[in-house]
Amino acid sequence: MFSKSKINEPGTNAPEAAKPAAPATPATPAPTETKASTAPKPKPPASVLSSDLHITGNLKTSGDIQVEGTVEGDIRAHLLTIGETATIKGEVTADDVVINGRIVGRVRGLKVRLTSTARVEGDIIHKTIAIESGAHFEGSVQRQDDPLNPGRSGKPGANPAADVKQ
Repeated sequence: MFSKSKINEPGTNAPEAAKPAAPATPATPAPTETKASTAPKPKPPASVLSSDLHITGNLKTSGDIQVEGTVEGDIRAHLLTIGETATIKGEVTADDVVINGRIVGRVRGLKVRLTSTARVEGDIIHKTIAIESGAHFEGSVQRQDDPLNPGRSGKPGANPAADVKQ
């Protein structure tokens, strides 16, 4: 398009040459505005942690993560995919959780899916859950309307703390 407008500019110097000259100055902000307006619409690709990667520490993102390696720590994401070769030791919290590998720890998610290759040792707190035939699961399953907020799991939360102090 730019080459066409350059071709058209010499043909009509007076009216069109003034118009492209004015947008040429804000041409730098225009792509930034375009990127800003299109940034929320297209979803960025998932961050992939390869099978040879070993992470010790917590991961937190508002985007998507695909784990193929080992993570020792808590993970929080929008969509979390645990690959067949992955091992997670810690709490997992995401809107959508797809488990193909191994998790040792609590799983919290609006949608939780255990595939036939999944191995979970820990509690699952969910809004909806799907467990395929062949999945290994050891723990408890609890349905909550808001599983992402752990503070709502028990109402006498302050009283046990007061009992410990006394």
